[in-house]
Amino acid sequence: VYVLGYSAGGDGVYQIGPRMADRWAAAAMMAGHPNDARPESLRNLPFFIFVGGDDNGYNRNMVAADWGLRLDLLAASDPGGYPHKTTIYSGLSHWMEGRDREVLPWMAACTRNPWPKEVVWVQNEVTHDRFYWLEIPSGSARKGQLLRATAQGQIITLTSADLHNVMLLLSDALLNLDEPVTVVANGKIIFSGPVFRSAVALVQSLEDRADPSGAACAQLTVTW
Repeated sequence: VYVLGYSAGGDGVYQIGPRMADRWAAAAMMAGHPNDARPESLRNLPFFIFVGGDDNGYNRNMVAADWGLRLDLLAASDPGGYPHKTTIYSGLSHWMEGRDREVLPWMAACTRNPWPKEVVWVQNEVTHDRFYWLEIPSGSARKGQLLRATAQGQIITLTSADLHNVMLLLSDALLNLDEPVTVVANGKIIFSGPVFRSAVALVQSLEDRADPSGAACAQLTVTW
């Protein structure tokens, strides 16, 4: 599933691209404005930016260039993350003469990864409780909260100054559930032991989100 938006639709892609990055295979923003959106949650989502060089309404051209630079910096500091491409068409204004259609074959080559080994989750103005294989208690989300999670071998590492309770939605697509799992939060081991697959976890995951490829067959709630 891909998301594209032009003008006000581009505003929407800036918003729902990061917010729902775990739902899309790729996202393309054309001639929009991000308002208060942030790019950190785009770590695993190919994100394409298109704007006319003369599209100065609401400073769309300058803001798009700034977002491109921000994504450049994020990608440089996180090898393998933040796939993106920024295209600014010199001499074109709000209408890009359809040249932005070049994104279609690029997007079509992208597939969604529902089980990335590294996740960066930043809450924006519209909060949500689940992102990839992470879930937080209902009602606990606040704008600006940041949670970083990695899965390396059998070790899951969580880093957050804002959250202290997370449910891990696990699958053999992420790690080997036949082996013990260790969870480290903010540098401290908070769990070490087996995590068991269960039909209950699988059914609940599918009821929460009808997404077979992203369905979790085990759950582990950790507190620190």
